[in-house]
Amino acid sequence: MAEIKDQAENNLQRKFRISPLNFATAFFFIAAGYIFVSGVKITGMPNGNWSTTVAWIFILFGFVVSFLDLIFRNFFTITKNLWIVELSFITLVLIIFFLVK
Repeated sequence: MAEIKDQAENNLQRKFRISPLNFATAFFFIAAGYIFVSGVKITGMPNGNWSTTVAWIFILFGFVVSFLDLIFRNFFTITKNLWIVELSFITLVLIIFFLVK
């Protein structure tokens, strides 16, 4: 009985892994909360209430990144490989962002 309990505790400890997309998800949710509270002004646009729209976009990005993190965790069980793949994904997204910009 004690062995089964130890295995269950070890499985719980192994499932909690910090990854780069966790930090990105936290950033998007914190940014959305900050925008909800303090507001945002978009240059070049007429005055309006764009704060809630931008905050909802950040919330959507947070959920998408969180879902991608779950997908990557299922494919890569070794934490080192997970970090390499997720950092490569973030780098690829940033390169595409700057090329489009």
